[in-house]
Parts: sequence; C-alpha cells; structure tokens
Amino acid sequence: MFYSSAPMQPSAFSPNASLYTGPQEEPPLSRTGFIILSVIMAFFTGPAIVLNATVIIVSLMHKQLRQPLNYALVNMAVADLGTAMTGGVLSVVNNAQGYFSLGRTGCVMEGFAVSLFGITSLCTVALIAVERMFVVCKPLGQITFQKKHAVGGIVLSWLWSLTWNLPPLFGWGRYELEGVGTSCAPDWHNKDPHNVSYILAYFSVCFAIPFALILASYSKLMWTLHQVSKMACVEGGAVAKGEMKVASMVILMVLTFLISWLPYAGLAMLIVYNPDAKIPPLIGTVPVYMAKSSTVYNPIIYIYLNKQFRKYAVPFLLCGKQPLVEDETSEAVTTVETTKVSPA
Repeated sequence: MFYSSAPMQPSAFSPNASLYTGPQEEPPLSRTGFIILSVIMAFFTGPAIVLNATVIIVSLMHKQLRQPLNYALVNMAVADLGTAMTGGVLSVVNNAQGYFSLGRTGCVMEGFAVSLFGITSLCTVALIAVERMFVVCKPLGQITFQKKHAVGGIVLSWLWSLTWNLPPLFGWGRYELEGVGTSCAPDWHNKDPHNVSYILAYFSVCFAIPFALILASYSKLMWTLHQVSKMACVEGGAVAKGEMKVASMVILMVLTFLISWLPYAGLAMLIVYNPDAKIPPLIGTVPVYMAKSSTVYNPIIYIYLNKQFRKYAVPFLLCGKQPLVEDETSEAVTTVETTKVSPA
C-alpha cells in the first residue's frame, strides 16, 4: 500500500528515537553542525552535477565517444546525476534547515529515488567489470561486443534496481529517515520480521551479488592483463599497454565506489543483525554521505584518465579553452575488441 501524504506524528514517522523529524524535537546536532553537513554535501553535490552532466552531454555531442563500451559509463553518469539531483540537493537543503521538511510522502519519494539511482549505479559498475572481462579475456571466443549487448546490460541494470526498490512502496519493507534525520533510505532499524526479510534480500541481491561479480570479473581481468603485459614488447605492445591503462581506470573507479558504499552496507547489516546497537546519529550519517559522495568520483576518474574523453570534456568544461597539450594521436581506449590475448 502506498504511503499517505497526510501529516504524521514524529513517533509514527520515525520509530528510532534518535531520528530528528522537525524543529519541535531536540535536534541531534547543533545548528552549526547541520550547516557544516550542508556545506560538505554542497561541496560534493555541485561538482557531481556538473561533471556527470558533462559526461552525458559530451558523449551525445561527439560520435567518437558513442562506442558500445562507453554506454555503461554514460549510464553510470545518468544514475549518479540522478543521485546528486535528488539525494544530494535535498541533503543540502534539509541540513541547511536542520530537519527533513518534506513530510512522509517526500521521505518515501526521496528514499525510493536515491535507492533506485544508487543501486543502478552499483549494478553498472558490475556491468562494466563483466563487459571488460568478456572483451579482454574473451571467455566465449572471438565474439564482438556490439550495441545490442551494451543496451541489454543497461536495461538489465535499471530493471534489477527497480525490481528491488519498488517493494517498500507496496508494504514489503519501507523507506524511513536515517542518520541525523535529514535524508531517507530503506529502514534498517525496524525489527519486524517482514521488514528484516526485505533488508536481507535487498542486501543480498543489490550489494552482495554485484560485488561478487565485480570481484570475479576483475580477478580474471587482472590475471589476463598480467599475462598480456609479458607480450607488451613482442606482439601488440601498444594495444596491450592501452588495455592496461583502461583496466587501471575502471579498477580505480570500482575501488572508489566500493570504498564509498561498503561502509554504508556494513553499517546497515550491523543494525539488522544487532538491532539494539547504539549508533549515534552523526556516526550513522557519515557512511550515508560517503555513499552519496561517490557520484563525483567516477566522472573525475573517467575524464582525467581517459585521454580520448579528456580531449572533448576539458574544452567543454572550460568553454572552449584547451590548456592541455594532447598527443596528435589519441589513445583508442574504447576499442578493446581488437586486442588479442593469449594465455601464458
């Protein structure tokens, strides 16, 4: 059943007494503390919106960047932009006010939107890892990675996220205030078995499975690239070095994403397995903001480690100016299909 937009008492809005629901309650932070949190979120949200929008716009403007292997990266930018525009902007505004002011319906809508975009981004990280592994390692032979494969992966990432973020809107689990009470997310605190079953299922399919795919794919990829590096000066040396640079970029992107999200997932599971754990609101807020800050890392890594993309993105950001002297021949970092990998 959908949540009603009718005003609710704070006790009904937040079963956790530490969650602040309005100016009539004792705030978990001082006014200065809320302002600091607002400034921190603005520091990450502003660049995240600009950089992710740049990834999308520049990819649409330049055909050279519209390669099948870039589709997932653009999809990640779309998901991260959505997270920044919903969770990031609202966190800035609500912290500036010192409480969540959008009511029950607003909480549910924000929790759903941020979770939808966040899990889609995580699934896209797994998608990128799997795509790179298949293209570089070729476990199925000389199968060319095509547009239909890229589009299929993107559709799957959104459907997967939507499937597991819709249930709280219909009664299995729910979205609730978290941390200092200025943002909403799946309710990790509720001890009801019905809610706990959703959280455990959610963690398994939206965190554990993508994480396992990422680890498995990049373990295989790293091993293959280790073998390729031995051939760098013998056959296809330039291509092999290019592949290693691409892999380094994506691996760094994965690591920063997991560093951002694992504390949040870990805290959520701690609360589920030990509901009586006393987590101070500020401590509970730190992993939340670490997760939201991940939206700014991916475009930074993508722009500054990919010479081909940087060639178009930097001038766009600087209104046509080109401060960097690029090589005449741009690295073809997206055309990894041509690589021939022979196991040692």
